[in-house]
Amino acid sequence: MTSKGFVSEEYSEQAEAAQVFAHNMALVAEQSQQVWSRFLDAKLRDSRPVHGDPLNTLPAFNELGQAWLHNPEKLAEQTLELWNAQLELWRRITLRFMGGEDRGPMASPARGDRRFRHEDWSQNVLFDYLKQSYLLTSTYIQDAVASAAIEDDRDRRKVAFYTRQFVEAMNPANFYATNPEVLHATMQEKGENLVRGMKMMLEDLERGRGNLLIRQTDMTAFAVGRNMAMTPGKVIFENHLFQLIQYAPVTEKVHATPLLILPPWINKFYILDLNEQKSLVRWLVAQGHTVFMVSWVNPDERQKDETWATYMFDGASTAIDKVLEETGQKALNLTSYCIGGTLAGGMLAYFAKVKDRRVKSATFFTAQLDFEDAGELQVFVDDQTIAVVDEQMDKGYLPAEAMAQAFNMLRASDLIWGYVVNNYLLGKDPFPFDLLYWNSDSTRMAAKVHHFYLDHFYNRNALVAGDLQVGGKSVTLADIDVPVYHIAAKEDHIAPAESIYRGARLMTGAKVRFVLSGSGHIAGVVNPPEMNKYQFWTNEDMSAPDVEHWLNGATETPGSWWPDWDAWLAKHSRSKVAARDPGAVLGTIEDAPGRYVTVRSDGS
Repeated sequence: MTSKGFVSEEYSEQAEAAQVFAHNMALVAEQSQQVWSRFLDAKLRDSRPVHGDPLNTLPAFNELGQAWLHNPEKLAEQTLELWNAQLELWRRITLRFMGGEDRGPMASPARGDRRFRHEDWSQNVLFDYLKQSYLLTSTYIQDAVASAAIEDDRDRRKVAFYTRQFVEAMNPANFYATNPEVLHATMQEKGENLVRGMKMMLEDLERGRGNLLIRQTDMTAFAVGRNMAMTPGKVIFENHLFQLIQYAPVTEKVHATPLLILPPWINKFYILDLNEQKSLVRWLVAQGHTVFMVSWVNPDERQKDETWATYMFDGASTAIDKVLEETGQKALNLTSYCIGGTLAGGMLAYFAKVKDRRVKSATFFTAQLDFEDAGELQVFVDDQTIAVVDEQMDKGYLPAEAMAQAFNMLRASDLIWGYVVNNYLLGKDPFPFDLLYWNSDSTRMAAKVHHFYLDHFYNRNALVAGDLQVGGKSVTLADIDVPVYHIAAKEDHIAPAESIYRGARLMTGAKVRFVLSGSGHIAGVVNPPEMNKYQFWTNEDMSAPDVEHWLNGATETPGSWWPDWDAWLAKHSRSKVAARDPGAVLGTIEDAPGRYVTVRSDGS
C-alpha cells in the first residue's frame, strides 16, 4: 500500500473517532438538559418556602469575619506565607518544566487520600502544579479559620465544618477539565464515559425524586432476605411501630436470660446481621443467647402522630414485655445502638424512678447520652435549622435523603465527591459493597420524634441537664441503676468517643464497664472475632476526666471486643435452659427478617 493509502486510512480512523466523539458529546448535552429539567421541575413542584440560609451559617461566618477584623496582623501573616509558598511553587514548577532539578513536592496529599492517585498528578508538570497549589491554598484556608478567635464553640465548629465542605468541593479532581484521569478516559473512550455518567446521574435524580441520590454501590448485587439479614428466625409480634424478631437457636442449651437488641431507627437493624461472616446476631446465637431484635417501621404519613414517648412505650417497652412473655422470664438483658441507646437511656432512668425491674443489664453501642459536644452532626442543629427541618417534615416525616445527605457530608470527600468522579465523570459502576448497600437503604423519620430528638438532645442536652420528662417524671443519667456495658469507637465521627465517655461517667448510680474499640461508628461495633481486626481498650478506673487520660491507664487487647462483652453478659444471665423455638408462646407471623425492614424509601 502506498504512503498515501496509509495516510488516507489514518485520516479515516481519526475522522471516525471524531465523529463518535461528537455524537457522544451531543448525547451528553441532551442528557444534561434532561438532568437540569428534572432537577428544576422537582424544585418548582416543591411548595415549601425557600430559605436563603437554611443551615444558619451566616451568624457563624459573621463571627469569623469579626475575629479576622480584630486581629488583621495574624491573617496578613498567614496570607503572606501562602503567597510566598505559591511563588516558590511556581519557581520550582517552572524550573522543572524547563528541565531543571526536581526538588520534590512542597505539598503532598494526606496518607490515604485517594483523590490524586492517578500518575499524572505527580508526573505531569501542569497537573502536579494544580494539585500542589490546591493543597497549599486549602491548608491556608482551613488554618486561617481554625486559628480565628471565635468564642462560641458551636459557631467555631460550624465554620470549620462548612469551610471543609467548600475546600473539598473545590478540589481540582472533582472537575472534568482539571482531572487527568477523566481526560484520559474521555479520549480513550471517545466520550462514552460521560454518556454513561450522565445516564447514571439522571437515574439517580429519578430515584431521589429530583434530589441527587448518589449511588455508592451496585444496588442490584444485594437484597435483604436474599444475601443480607439471613440469620434464621421468626417475627413473633408486630404493631404500628415495630416487628419483633426471635432468632432460632443453634445450641441445645441457652442462657435463661434473653437478650433484646434495640437498634437505631435512623438506619435499619440488619447492620447487625449483614451477612454470615459479619453478623453479630448469628455470633450471639452461637454463644447460646436467645436473641430478639426490634425491626422499626419505615415511617410514612401513618406515623405522623408518633412521639418520642410512643417510641419508648409502644415501641421499646412493649418489646420488653413481649420478650418476657415469650420466654417466661422476669427480666432481660437490653442492648441498644446509636439513637436506640439514647431512647434506652431515658427509658432506663424512668424505670429506676418507678422501680421497674424488667431490665437486668444494659449495653450501649456507640450511643450518645451527653450531647454537650456531640460531634460534627451538631453543626446541623440549632433553633433556626430545626425550624427548617420541621418544614421539610410537612407530610409527617423527614424524607430519607435528608438524613443520608447529612451523614454523607461528614465524609464528603469519600461519600460524595469520590462517587461524583467515579460515577458521573468516569462513568464507572460503583463496586458492590454490602456495607454501602446498607448505608444507602435509608429510612424516613417520624416528624414529632425527630423534632424531639434534635431539640431535647442535640439542642438542649436534656438528659444531662435534668430537663427530660418521661412518664411525667424528670430523669437524668444518674438515675440509671442497672449494670452497664458501654462501648465507644476511637475513630467515631458520628458519636465521638469523648462524648460517649462523658455520658458513661454521668451514670453515677450504675456500675459501668467502659470499653473503647478501634475504628469507627460501624466497623468499631461490627467486628467479628474471626476477622482478627482492630483492638479494644479496657480500664476499670473511670476517674479520669476524659478519654485521653483514661487511655493512659488502659489495657490494649488485639482483635474484637465481642468475647469480652459475651463474658460480661454471662455474668448477668442465669444458668442455661433448654433452647427455645421462636414463637413457642406468642406464635409466628412470618420468617425473619420480616416485612418492615424491606420497605425502601427510594421506592426500589
